Amino acid sequence: MSLEAPSWNSCLRSFRRPLPNSAVFSGGPRSFSLSRRRTARFTAPLLLCRNGSFSGIVSTTKAVLETEDDAATEFKSPPVRIVAIVGEGSVSPLKQAPWSEVMLHTATRMKWMDEDFQMRVFSDASCGTDDDQEENNLRHKLMQADILIVVAVMNQGSAVWIKNISDKIPNVISFDSSPSLSNKLGGSLIRTSTSGTFFSQLLEPREPIEVVETVTEAWARRNSDDIRFCLLVIINAYVRPVPILKNLRSKGLSTLNCMVKNCGPQILDCLLDPNCRKALQCLNNCSPVDQVCNYRCIASYESPKLEAFSLCVLQKHNCLELDAQIPQLPVVPQMRIFRGEEITHEVAEDLFVGWLGKLDWSWRVVAGQNPAYDQFPCQYQLLYRGRAKGSFWYEPVFQVRTLEGKMVWRRRKYRVKRAAIPGTFFFSVLDNGVTSNEYWTVVDVSDDLSWGLFHYRGAARAAGQSYTGAVLVSPDGKYPDESQRGRLALSLEKCGIKEWELFNVDNCSCVDPPLGIPEGSRLHSVIRIQDKKSVSSQMG
Repeated sequence: MSLEAPSWNSCLRSFRRPLPNSAVFSGGPRSFSLSRRRTARFTAPLLLCRNGSFSGIVSTTKAVLETEDDAATEFKSPPVRIVAIVGEGSVSPLKQAPWSEVMLHTATRMKWMDEDFQMRVFSDASCGTDDDQEENNLRHKLMQADILIVVAVMNQGSAVWIKNISDKIPNVISFDSSPSLSNKLGGSLIRTSTSGTFFSQLLEPREPIEVVETVTEAWARRNSDDIRFCLLVIINAYVRPVPILKNLRSKGLSTLNCMVKNCGPQILDCLLDPNCRKALQCLNNCSPVDQVCNYRCIASYESPKLEAFSLCVLQKHNCLELDAQIPQLPVVPQMRIFRGEEITHEVAEDLFVGWLGKLDWSWRVVAGQNPAYDQFPCQYQLLYRGRAKGSFWYEPVFQVRTLEGKMVWRRRKYRVKRAAIPGTFFFSVLDNGVTSNEYWTVVDVSDDLSWGLFHYRGAARAAGQSYTGAVLVSPDGKYPDESQRGRLALSLEKCGIKEWELFNVDNCSCVDPPLGIPEGSRLHSVIRIQDKKSVSSQMG
């Protein structure tokens, strides 16, 4: 379901300075290297310059060649210890959820990435408290911490206490907190124009600027995925390598050689096409980790030339040398009982088909947990059985406000296959030249089909993108009524999702969506769909 942005801008950034090499552990006297490195210099033609055109200028490029893989270690990596201190009673911008709840949930999600990511969350009320046991517990955790993150701590007494006790912690970052707090990365102070926050101009030193910029941009996006991403970036740069972030490392000359050798005609066609060229220029201005920005560029300027470019560079030849995998966590239990009977494959497919037949669509998306997709308004889902035996298809239809201010409709087509367990499915799609594979779970659907919740885990392997998410759906795009909120909360909990993580979809002004399914398609096999009133009275 997640329409992830392929990392095309990584092609364009091949010659920019990469993030600090994550093969090197930092942290004062404990610093050591996991791999031998040698530096080489190359003279190569700069294929794409910032305006997206060919350049005949010869550029001297510095590249770091790894002679051993980062993962080739002979010992088990030590745990990464993180301490978060949040302001007592502070409220986050995530639908006004308490910061304490947001950071506790972040700690749980960090475990999905690596069991050895150990994160403890404390209130600043524990700083200098009269409760000696609580303060001693915090002191003990801080003495072991690799990273301290301070969020919304404005109490001056707490800030002074934190500053005094965090002297030995190699990485300290503060957000929305007292200006008296300092930031450190790799044991070095980061002096900014405004202390206590990363939302400021970096003055010195220059070395960690890539990390600071990446973390600052991610935090500013204000969602749970990017809060976790901030911590992963710092771990990757200053504690130990994070495998899922290997795709942020520039491949330099090898990417350029691959593109020139295999995809010259497609690159030339793209650069000579105004829409395709605009897409590349737009992507070049996005952060490589800002999925919302990246996909908006793609959806705004998609064209056959852009698809051919990415199909060649990414999907066919993997010039960026990426290999994203579908996340294994969270493991989400599928719905087992519907209307008092055990779910079969046929029933699960019927639940996907939903209201199609009675309405012109199966479902409308109310809200979702993936910011890259759920920014788009007017989302319709079409799920149906194909003419061929055993075939099943999913077609999302949605609007995009292009970067030029136009509202346009977009439509994708996924092939759907049953997984081993009824209520679980494999989805696959070729989206703008890049294949995404996803694992979907029917988590819950009300007996009267007034709402449903579907979870997905996916990866665009050649684009280096892994993702998870969920969609809350209903026949009219409206939230379930209050009588269903308790059940919905329990269903979200099964997905490891809090309701404040959901992004509401704008379902206003949805004029003339391009709906319809192929002639000869089949709909429900087992379930009879009635209007909601008659079903409710029947179930009552």
